Amino acid sequence: MTVTPLVRDHVAALAPDALPAYVYDLDVLRTHAAAVRAALPDRVELYYAAKANPEPAVLAALRGSVDGYEVSSGGELAHVRRAVPDAPLAFGGPGKTPAEIAEAVSLGVHRWHVEGVQELHRLAEVLATTPQAPVDVMLRVNLPVASGQLDTVALAMGGRPTPFGMDPDGAEECLHLLTGPLGRRLRLRGIHAHLASGLDADAQLAVAEQITHWSAELADRHALTFDEVNIGGGMAVDYADPAARFDWTAFGTGLEKLLDRHPGLTLRIEPGRALTAYCGWYATEVLDVKQSHGEDFAVVRGGTHHLRTPATRGHDQPFTVLPVAPWPHPWPRPATTTGRATLAGQLCTPKDVLAHRQPVETLRAADRVVFALAGAYAWNISHHEFLMHPRPGFHFLTTETP
Repeated sequence: MTVTPLVRDHVAALAPDALPAYVYDLDVLRTHAAAVRAALPDRVELYYAAKANPEPAVLAALRGSVDGYEVSSGGELAHVRRAVPDAPLAFGGPGKTPAEIAEAVSLGVHRWHVEGVQELHRLAEVLATTPQAPVDVMLRVNLPVASGQLDTVALAMGGRPTPFGMDPDGAEECLHLLTGPLGRRLRLRGIHAHLASGLDADAQLAVAEQITHWSAELADRHALTFDEVNIGGGMAVDYADPAARFDWTAFGTGLEKLLDRHPGLTLRIEPGRALTAYCGWYATEVLDVKQSHGEDFAVVRGGTHHLRTPATRGHDQPFTVLPVAPWPHPWPRPATTTGRATLAGQLCTPKDVLAHRQPVETLRAADRVVFALAGAYAWNISHHEFLMHPRPGFHFLTTETP
C-alpha cells in the first residue's frame, strides 16, 4: 500500500529518536468513511466498532460519516463518550459487569446488545432503581449457519459454540420475559448477530440474508415487529494484498435488495478494521542488518510490542522502505545481500517478527520502514510493557484547517 505524501514527508522529517511512531492520515480516513457511507442505502445505519482503534482523533474524524459507535466495555464507553460527546452509543460485549451496566444506564446508551438471559435480568434490576424511560435492547443471537460456511474466516463469533450471544432457545426465553414485567423497562428493537470477521462482500451478504430471514421468522412466530436487525461487522481487510479492498458498492447494492423485501426494517452494520486500517502507518528505523544461516534479518526499533497484528493474525505486515542517506559512521553500513529480508523487532523472542522473508531491493541500517494497514487492532492490542521499551509517538495529520 502506497504511503501518502503527507505521511511520507512527515516520517522523513522525524528525528531517529522520535521513532517508532504511529502516523495517521486523517484525510484518508474521512474520505474512505464518506465513501463507505455513500455506498450504503438510507436504511442502513453505520456504527464504528471503537475497539478497532479508539484514538480520540480517529473517533472525531469519523463523526461526520458514522451514525454512532459500538463499545464493548465500561472503559470504552466512558472514553468514547468523552471523545464524541454527542454520538449515539451501542453497548455490546459478552461480560458486562453490574457496575458497567449501571454506568451505561447513567450515560444513556442508545442501544443495548443483550448477550444472555442473566444480562437481561441484570439490566432490568438496575433500571428498577433508576427513574428513567425504557431503554432499547437488541438480543444478540448465535445463529446456526450452513456446515462449513464460516470455516475459512479469520475469526468466527457465531455459527458454532462460542461465548458470544445466546443460542436461539435463549432468545425465545428472553422474548417470553419481555412480555412480562421486564418489558415495561426494556423495549425490544430487534436482533443482533455478529457471526464472523474477515468476510468479503458476497459472504457478508449471504450472512446478512440468513440473519434477516431468521429474525423475520422469529418475529412472525411471536406476532412481533422488529424495527432493526444488526448484522455486525467483520468486513475483510487483506494484509497480503492491500489493494484488494472490501467491495462496499456491491455490498450496498445487495443490502438495498434485501431491504426491499423487508419494508420498514432498518439494518445496522458495525465495521471497525475495514474503516480505519488504511489510514494508519507504523514508522520505524532499521537498527541493524545481519546475515544468519544464509538469510537477511533487519532489526528495527520497536516491534510486535507496538504492532501486535502480524503476530496475532499470522501474516506479514506490508511495508515501504524509505531510504536514508548518507551513512554518518566510519564503519561499513550493514545491508541486505539476498534480495529478501525478515523484519524483526527488539524483543528477546523469535516471535517478534513483523514480516518474514519479504522481497527488498536493498535495506540498510538507518533506512526507515513504514508499515501500512496499521490503523486498526495495532497499538491498542499490543503487549506494551514487555521489556519496557519506550512507547511510540502518535501523529495525526490532516490538511484541513482547524
